[in-house]
Amino acid sequence: MKHLGSTTPILGPEGRILPNSVAEVEYLRLGGVDQWVMMRGENIDNPPLIVLHGGPGMSEMGFFRHANAPLERHFTVVHWDQRGTGKSFDRHLPKSSLTLAQFIADLDELVEIVRRRFNKAQVAILGHSWGSALGVIYAARFPEKVSLYVGAAQIGDWPLAERLSYAYGLAEAEKRGDLKALKKLRGIGPPPYPAESVFVERMVVNGLDDQLRPSIMWKAGRYLLGRPESSILDLPNLIQGFRFSLDAMWAEVSQLNLLKLVPALKMPVVIFAGRRDHWVMAETSLAFFDALDAPSKKFVYFEHSGHEMFVDEPEKFNAEMAECRILAMPPLQLKSA
Repeated sequence: MKHLGSTTPILGPEGRILPNSVAEVEYLRLGGVDQWVMMRGENIDNPPLIVLHGGPGMSEMGFFRHANAPLERHFTVVHWDQRGTGKSFDRHLPKSSLTLAQFIADLDELVEIVRRRFNKAQVAILGHSWGSALGVIYAARFPEKVSLYVGAAQIGDWPLAERLSYAYGLAEAEKRGDLKALKKLRGIGPPPYPAESVFVERMVVNGLDDQLRPSIMWKAGRYLLGRPESSILDLPNLIQGFRFSLDAMWAEVSQLNLLKLVPALKMPVVIFAGRRDHWVMAETSLAFFDALDAPSKKFVYFEHSGHEMFVDEPEKFNAEMAECRILAMPPLQLKSA
């Protein structure tokens, strides 16, 4: 069951809808598949920002809406549940359609819709984790459509990132004498491994990082489902979509090496890294940043953050993104037909 949800209008100080604001949710036909999209912003003259969630298959709209609503002051923020994910999950969707090439094509259709909807020549892209791989590859292929690229928990050499994450978990479990964690990690062995082993490794590492406490899990659930755009009815699709998408795409995406695939970008680049991120270590993001050729580059550490710095340090994240606005201002508008 799909649940479109609704989004509240953006109001001014007097409680009236801000003129020139946008607050819409809808299903758009992308790549022949209905996919859920939300657009929110205080002023449609601001640059559009397309947010690419992680996973594959992990909708993060709820996190951003809870912790990062200030982005809507500076951008027209476009949230997209990618095919097979969250509100876009469809159990009849063939797994064979979940490929990097298809996601690039879906994203390009979305970019075209956004450009025309807001009469903009370019969009800014914010990619998180898996979304950072999708985002940089898209930006490299379509530089004329992208004004700014921001990578959060930026993927670089993906196989190396997996080896480092596994090695951290093993070393931390040994240091603590955590026999249960050691048994699970040794049971799956080091990467490369299948998607089902990824879930085991991520849960073990999260446990070692003390991220599975009931209070934290309750807060995450409240963030994901506690907005008008979401509902408890979305929970089955969130869970199924994550497993479905990761299983379908892991063999392909986990072999990506973006240092080789994307040696250069033609727009400004900003990379965010959490010092405590043990899924995508900051050193792998930094290696990508150092190797990348771009007109301008900025690397920002989030000292108290794990994998989701936009949740762990939202004030700093929002402030850094506000500074990005000037970089995302496209010099041209689309010409009217």
